[in-house]
Amino acid sequence: MRSTSNPAFRNLPTQQGGYATFDRSGGGMMGGGAAFAGAQSSSVDPSMATQETGRPITIDDIVQKTAISAGLALLTGTLTMLSGLAILALPAFLVGLVVSLIVIFKQKPSAPLTLTYSGAMGVALGGVSSMFPGIALQAVMGTAGVFFGMLVIYKTGAVKVTPRFTKWIMGAMIGVVVLMLGNLVASFFTDGGFGLRDGGPWAILFSLVVIGVAAFSLLLDFDAADNAVRSGVPAKYSWYIAFGLMTTIVWLYIEIFRLLSYFQGD
Repeated sequence: MRSTSNPAFRNLPTQQGGYATFDRSGGGMMGGGAAFAGAQSSSVDPSMATQETGRPITIDDIVQKTAISAGLALLTGTLTMLSGLAILALPAFLVGLVVSLIVIFKQKPSAPLTLTYSGAMGVALGGVSSMFPGIALQAVMGTAGVFFGMLVIYKTGAVKVTPRFTKWIMGAMIGVVVLMLGNLVASFFTDGGFGLRDGGPWAILFSLVVIGVAAFSLLLDFDAADNAVRSGVPAKYSWYIAFGLMTTIVWLYIEIFRLLSYFQGD
């Protein structure tokens, strides 16, 4: 599998029996990393590997698990927002952060952890959204629109996910993070820091750039999921892929919500 900006997808096995780099063109595999627990070598009978790892993953598995996760986040977010429980935003965000780190470093698919992350982030975003009436629905629709728009772009091949494209997106993500940290540090010395989050023209431009990077990151996620299906990883990894997609979706929602908040006029 190609490098991806999403740490969750880097731990996906791309062949039953171990980690490997999958060539989307079908030209074969390049050297892989460490085998996952209980993995068999390439010389083992494929039928035995299937018995140990279960049936291979399908697109339906990924769609179902992602829909359940997104639906839970939407439900908990809506209930939190309607209840006006903004006080839950910070603790729920911290729960989501801890769970995400556990999932990434555990490197194992887990339905409970994926659902816990989705539910917690739903509460966190719902709490924040309750403080900005009228924005949440627009942000949800905007996020859904970008998600399905990028899915169409990926499926039609309008933008090809190549190693060079992946490097550009990863570089852009690093640049965004550096600017965010720089702005945070500068805010301790000057009001508004570099002006990247103060609602002014530079903040609007920066938010548009970040939304663009998050949107194109979805293409990398789709490609990683597609490669997982092509190479027949165990179906249980559909929860892992759903988690990876949810992290990008949450990031995208946050940035769209932030951009819309600049125009609220409060």
